[in-house]
Amino acid sequence: MPQLSGRDRARLPDKAFAYVDSSGDRRLPIHDESHVRNALSRFNQVAFEDAAAREKARGRLLKAARTFGIVPLGFITAQLQAEHGAATLPTGFVTLLMTDIEGSTRLLHTLGSQYGPMLTSVRRVLRSAVKRGRGQVIDERADEFFAVFRSAASAVAAAVSIQGLLAKRKWPGGETVRVRAGLHSGKPSRTALGYIGVPVHTVARVCSAARGGQILLSSDTLTALEAHPPARVAFQRVGRRRLKGLPEATELFTAGPG
Repeated sequence: MPQLSGRDRARLPDKAFAYVDSSGDRRLPIHDESHVRNALSRFNQVAFEDAAAREKARGRLLKAARTFGIVPLGFITAQLQAEHGAATLPTGFVTLLMTDIEGSTRLLHTLGSQYGPMLTSVRRVLRSAVKRGRGQVIDERADEFFAVFRSAASAVAAAVSIQGLLAKRKWPGGETVRVRAGLHSGKPSRTALGYIGVPVHTVARVCSAARGGQILLSSDTLTALEAHPPARVAFQRVGRRRLKGLPEATELFTAGPG
């Protein structure tokens, strides 16, 4: 497939791309057959702004595939598998866990080719803890990780386990790898591709407020723990914080081994 130069890319209209985000950034060119095939293979690597944007991009891509006579069997199978996975996610009141790696950009430059194996190791720890807690992985994207639990106690226990296991690991080049973890409980709306709604935005902001190695949880999660608190976990009040994009200050607490 010929590589698009910056000049050639700029000459293309917006309709020549499957995805144009709210800032005008254009991705997944679909102006010819080879680029449509490339977009089909790369679709799941794109970080869409929300489920609606993903669905719109998917529709434009499938329309372009029909125009060029491409039968996207592998693409459709992958999307059906993703939708089936989302259909098994719990509804109603759940606890969401989100993590990311502190200083991931610096680690990427420092570790170079060793960054990939490091990320794989971190994800293995995360997945294992979620599975033990009977949670479900929703999404893994770059250094971010998103999971859901029916039980708030299981979610907190999984987060504590994650931080404990990661703290014991030895990392390439003697680097220190720390993960931020945020927990929030609520009733997100389930879609064909996962969850949307205020609880999703809240858990993302709670996670971003944490430091590496720290677990932050909202008061909604702490309240959900009252009936069945996790064993050997201690909580400490942090206070009310104004989190970006949320209309009111959020009461935050830390969790750790107790």
